[in-house]
Amino acid sequence: MSYLSKVISGRCPNCGKEKIFYDKGNSITFRMPKMSPRCPHCQYNFHRETGFYFGAMYVSYGVTVAEMITIMVLRLILNELFGLHISMLDAFIVIVAVLFVFWTFNYRVSRIMWLNMFYKKE
Repeated sequence: MSYLSKVISGRCPNCGKEKIFYDKGNSITFRMPKMSPRCPHCQYNFHRETGFYFGAMYVSYGVTVAEMITIMVLRLILNELFGLHISMLDAFIVIVAVLFVFWTFNYRVSRIMWLNMFYKKE
């Protein structure tokens, strides 16, 4: 499996059979996604060491910035091509709403990306 397919599937980087997160969480009720400590199939350790996922915060930051840039580009396209005049305040409100809805997704994707970046065959 390629890196991208491992991240998209969200499965164990070792065997690819089981999901890394057994609960996706909920952004509306502020329920955090829950991650398995080990793969139920191959027993691959998802928690490499204490503090392993601190680096995933930087990945999450990058994903969040990419989402914000996408919204701003869409704003420019709507303003220029379709003549809609969306103010910066409106764009800011949309960004806050999108980031609120996608925070659990960003959390899961950043951890999955970080885990796959430092995958070691056991």
